Amino acid sequence: MDKLKQNLGQKNIAVIVVDVQNDYCHSDGAIAKTGVDVSAVNKMMPRLQALLQSAREHGIPVIFLQTNHEKATDSEVWLSRFKDGINPICHTGSWGAEFFEISPLETDIVVKKHRYSGFIHTRLESVLQTLKVETLVMTGVSTNLCVESTARDGFMMDYRIVLMKDACAAFSQEEHDMTVKTIDTYFGMAADSTDVITFWQHSSKHMPQLQD
Repeated sequence: MDKLKQNLGQKNIAVIVVDVQNDYCHSDGAIAKTGVDVSAVNKMMPRLQALLQSAREHGIPVIFLQTNHEKATDSEVWLSRFKDGINPICHTGSWGAEFFEISPLETDIVVKKHRYSGFIHTRLESVLQTLKVETLVMTGVSTNLCVESTARDGFMMDYRIVLMKDACAAFSQEEHDMTVKTIDTYFGMAADSTDVITFWQHSSKHMPQLQD
């Protein structure tokens, strides 16, 4: 709890929701169609939903990162990740790019991105600076790619990082656990969503959050 207090207490916080979109999460999405197991997403969704509800109740900004891929941003190097050089994931305006099971409210913020990290060629840093955010509570998919990339970049830019180990999902337990250990050791801390929700409930009267 001391480490949570260090990272959350008396800090301006934002919850970052990374790539919870159909192509990454749905059983009919592009990732699942390649034979990859996406079942971990469904297991973590109730905890993510509870965390978002608590954040909103306590006036904590929720920022959705939404991957959008299109010809204008799919460079030759970026497409080299795919054997046939064709990117089937999260095409701009497609069903696959839509959010999965959760949707931003009018009070939430959406930042579109085209690479693993939410900081690369996006307005995320500008949004965080405007909100005077100090701590990023990281959630979403996949733990070891877009969540970790964003968390690493955030830490390098002097944001405190709190990774929600039970409100993130990867496409294997090994990949998920690897990132949890890495973040907890080198780039911030990992915590359970229930502990964070409890912390907010107990300390909300003392947390300096921006007012609308």
